[in-house]
Amino acid sequence: MFIFVTMSVEEKIKAMRAELALHNHRYYVLDAPVISDYEFDQMLRNLHELELAHPEFFDPNSPTQRVGGAVTKNFETVKHDYRMYSLDNSYSKEDLMDWEARLLKVVTQPITYMCELKYDGASISLTYEQGRLMRAVTRGDGLQGDEVTANIRTIKSVPLEVPAPSTGRFDIRGEIIMTKTRFEALNRERRALGEEEFKNPRNTASGSLKLQDSAEVAKRPLSCLLYSIQGADWAISTQEAMLDQARAMGFKVPKEARLAQNMEEVLAFIDYWDVHRHELPYEIDGVVIKVNELIHQQTLGYTAKAPRWAIAYKFKAQEATTVLCDVVYQVGRTGAITPVAELEPVELAGTIVKRASLHNADQIEKLDLHFGDTVVVEKGGEIIPKITSVKTELRALNALSVGFIEHCPECDTALVRKDGEAQHYCPNEQSCPPQIAGRIQHFISRKAMDIDGLGEETVSLMVKEGLIRDFADLYTLNVAQLVPLERMGEKSAQNLVQGVQNSINQPYHKVLFALGIRHVGETVAQKLAQAFPNIDQLRQASEQELLEVDDIGQKIAQSLRDYFENQEHWMRIERLRSYGCQFEVNNSQEQAKASELLAGLSFVVSGVFEKLSREELKALILAHSGKIVGSISGKTSYVVAGDQMGPSKRQKAEQLNIPILTEDDFFKMIDTAV
Repeated sequence: MFIFVTMSVEEKIKAMRAELALHNHRYYVLDAPVISDYEFDQMLRNLHELELAHPEFFDPNSPTQRVGGAVTKNFETVKHDYRMYSLDNSYSKEDLMDWEARLLKVVTQPITYMCELKYDGASISLTYEQGRLMRAVTRGDGLQGDEVTANIRTIKSVPLEVPAPSTGRFDIRGEIIMTKTRFEALNRERRALGEEEFKNPRNTASGSLKLQDSAEVAKRPLSCLLYSIQGADWAISTQEAMLDQARAMGFKVPKEARLAQNMEEVLAFIDYWDVHRHELPYEIDGVVIKVNELIHQQTLGYTAKAPRWAIAYKFKAQEATTVLCDVVYQVGRTGAITPVAELEPVELAGTIVKRASLHNADQIEKLDLHFGDTVVVEKGGEIIPKITSVKTELRALNALSVGFIEHCPECDTALVRKDGEAQHYCPNEQSCPPQIAGRIQHFISRKAMDIDGLGEETVSLMVKEGLIRDFADLYTLNVAQLVPLERMGEKSAQNLVQGVQNSINQPYHKVLFALGIRHVGETVAQKLAQAFPNIDQLRQASEQELLEVDDIGQKIAQSLRDYFENQEHWMRIERLRSYGCQFEVNNSQEQAKASELLAGLSFVVSGVFEKLSREELKALILAHSGKIVGSISGKTSYVVAGDQMGPSKRQKAEQLNIPILTEDDFFKMIDTAV
C-alpha cells in the first residue's frame, strides 16, 4: 500500500517501484504473495500512468517495463566477463568414484560436496552493475554469447535491482526454464487458438530467448533459476554460502540443493532425485556435484572446456522402440565416415526421432544390426539419439546384416582405418566434395575467419561449379565469376568479395583454428599462438615442445606434426600468407607487452596464490614475453609455486634442478629488471 506524505514525484515513483518489486519477489520467487493479482495490477497501472506523465524519470529496470515492447532485429554478440564453462558428464556411480579419486590426488585436505539439481533449460549470464541489471547474455560458445537483455527483463523472477557488492559489478549464472504446469497451460492456449503446440519446456524456453519482440517473450511463462556468482567480492568461502548469498539478494535459488560430507551422501542424494524428480515443478536431467570449498575449486582449476571441481551426473535417458529402415553414411570435413540409422519415426523426449547415430563400424558390429531390426533408441547425454540395443527375438529370419561400407559414398575412394582409431576415413582429401566443402565452411565460420555473405549452399555451389577447390581459392574470387551463380546478384557478389578481403585482418589464432587441423579447437589454437608467436615457429616445434604447452596432449601434438609434414598443407598456408592472412601475432599485440624481461624463459605455474590468481600470474608472465607450459621438463626455466602445489610436481622440479619461485620471488624477478 503506497503512503505518500510530502514526497516529490521522483520519490513517489521510486517508492512505488520498490514496493512493486517486493510484491513481485514474494509472488515469483518466494511463492508467498500477500496481495491479490487485482491489487498488484492496479498498483502497476498507477505507476505506469505516473511514469507516462513524467518521462524524465524513465528507468529500464522499472516493473512497468517487464511487459516488453523492445524489438531486436539482430542480437549483438558479447564477450563474457568470465568464461562460461561446460560440465563433464558422468553416467555411473563408478564415474563419480573415479572423479573423486582424481580430486584427492590434487587436494590433500578434506573435501565436501554441494549437490544441486541439473535444471534442463537454457544457460544465461546476468551482469549487474551498482546493483542494477545491466545485461543478459546467452552461453553461446562459452567465451561469447548473444545479448538478450530486453527479453530477460520480462522474466519476473529475475530481479532488476539487487544489493551491490563493493566491486560494483558481478555476473550471476543460471538456467532459463519453464515449469511443467505453465508449459501445459501455454499449450492449452495454443490449442484453443488453433496453433501448433510446443514440443517440450526446454526447447520452448531456449527459443523464447531469441524472439525479436520482447512483448512476445513477456507472454511466455519463463523463470530463472540461479546457481553461481562470478566477480563479487563478498567474503564467501563455499559454494553453499554462495547459493545462500544469491538467495538473500532476491534471486530464485531452489532449496533442494544439499551439502554432502562425503561421496556416500552424494550418491544418496542422486538416488533420491532419480526416483522423485518427476515430483518437481520443472524438468531436470541429472545432478551437478561441486567441490564445496572455493579454495579447493581454485586449486583444481579447469581443463580447456570444463572445471575439474564439478561434474554432472546424468540420469538414465528416456527410451523408445522403433524399426531400423536403412543405414546411410556421412562424410565430414576431415574425411571421417559416420554411419547414421534411418528409423521409422517415433516420439522420444518430446521430439519426433527419425535418425540415430551409429558412431562407427565397431558399434554396428557390437549391436549385430540387421535391416528391419526392432531397436531401442535413447536420447541421453548426446543431442543426437543413439541405438542402444536390438530386440533380436523380433528379427525376421531372412533379415540382412548391416555391413560397413568399404568405399566413400561420395567419391568411391577406398576407406582407411588407422590402428587405434575407431573411425574409417576417406583419404581423398583433395577431391572428395564433402571434405572440400566442409573445410571451406569451417574456414569461413564465425569462430574462424568470419566471412559474411557465404552460406553452406553457396559454398557447395561454388565447389560444384569449379570456382574453388579449397579455402585459399576464396581469395582469388572476383565479382564477375560470382554473378552468374544461382541467387547471386551483383550486390551480393560485391559483399562476398569484400567479406573475403576483410577476413585477412583476423588474428593469427583465428587463422590457425580456421585451417581445420584435427583436434585443434578454438581454445587450443589460442594457446598455440601464445606459445609460438608465428606459424614458422609452430611448424618447427618438436613434439616435446608442443607437449609442454598447457592442455596439449599426445594426440594434438601428433596431429600437428602430421599436418605440417604434409607439403600440400604448407603450400596452402603460403598461399594464404601471400594474400595477407595473419600468421604471426600482430605487432600491436607485441607492443602491448610490458617488457621482454622473460623472453626465452618458460614457466610452470602451480598451486594457490595470495596476491594474484593463477590466471593473473600467467597473464603477467605472458605480458613480460615469457612462455607458459603445462608440465615440468628439462627445458622448463622456472616453477612458480603457491600453496597446495602438487607434491609430484615439486618432486619432479627438484629432481631436474628446476628453480622453484614463490609468488614474492617472481615479483622480485620482475622488479629487478624493470
